[in-house]
Amino acid sequence: MSGKQEIHLEQPGPSELRSPLVQHEFIRAGTWIALVVAVALVALLAQPIMLILGALVLATMMDGGARLLGRVLPIKRGWRLAIVLIAAVAFLVYTFYLTGASLTAQAQAMRQIIEAQVNRVGGWLQQLGVTATANDLKGFASQALSSLGRVTAAVGTMFGALTSAVMMLVLAIFIAIEPKLYERGVAWMLPMNKRARFYSVADKMGWTLRRLMFGRLIGMTVEGVGTWLLLWAGGVPMAGLLGILTGLFAFLPNIGAIISGALIIIVGFSAGTDVGLYAFFVYAVVQLIDGYLIVPMVAKRATDLAPALVLAMQILFGTLFGILGLFLADPILAMIKVYLEERSKSLERDAIPADMPLPQ
Repeated sequence: MSGKQEIHLEQPGPSELRSPLVQHEFIRAGTWIALVVAVALVALLAQPIMLILGALVLATMMDGGARLLGRVLPIKRGWRLAIVLIAAVAFLVYTFYLTGASLTAQAQAMRQIIEAQVNRVGGWLQQLGVTATANDLKGFASQALSSLGRVTAAVGTMFGALTSAVMMLVLAIFIAIEPKLYERGVAWMLPMNKRARFYSVADKMGWTLRRLMFGRLIGMTVEGVGTWLLLWAGGVPMAGLLGILTGLFAFLPNIGAIISGALIIIVGFSAGTDVGLYAFFVYAVVQLIDGYLIVPMVAKRATDLAPALVLAMQILFGTLFGILGLFLADPILAMIKVYLEERSKSLERDAIPADMPLPQ
């Protein structure tokens, strides 16, 4: 019996690391494993990452203050940075220490006023035939506030919040003292042909972030001081506390204006219809000045972010990372926008032949 003998060819196995096929498969598997590990690390280290990003934002604000002070004081950068830090600490001490007792009493009174107003709105709705009760309104308000985002254990308690704030402030100070040192350290981990582009993008991000934060601080000051003075002149209760809250909430575009406006109107109507209408008028005037004068002149020219995009980013980051993500959504979105724009420009330059003139 004759036949053709089948030829058996040995294929490389997993132990044959010298085989190009096995090496290729190992690279593919390692890429997917590294991607899964990276996603898991981002999920587990979300809070520290947000603290680092918050420190970068604070460092940018400190650096911007030192640069601005350098236009009028020709002294070394370290002294200018020290003046900015001392001024910021002095303001915080004056706000929370010297006025702490009165603000605490006003905050307690505001809570009682808000609860009373919620009960009044619930009774009014029942008279109109709406089945929602005051307890339903309270539950809805609590659910709305909690839906802004989960606060993790790192910042879930007062001690955790204070510890996180101190860590973020200390890290921001170290970065602000020598920002180029850390910038060169990040660039050192990149290939040589990518470093010039990294420096360009980093400079543009820093410039945009400084402009954004400068506009935000101006808006916070105008809204806080303007609200306080106008409410105080109109006899609205707790004008000082409402001014401080309005200034702090002004850091959050869109959402902050809604929260501060609701507080102003609720407290205003607790003192009477005329006072409530005046409080609403004050809120409208302050928001118009900030929205149509300050933001277009300062912040919008630097970032030009669509309001709907900012609001969506705040909702997303608030849900994922809590109150810290809510505060940092706008700066992070601005940096992402700068990176995408610079990336698009670089790809466009690479696609144009060398002998063709660049478009003006």
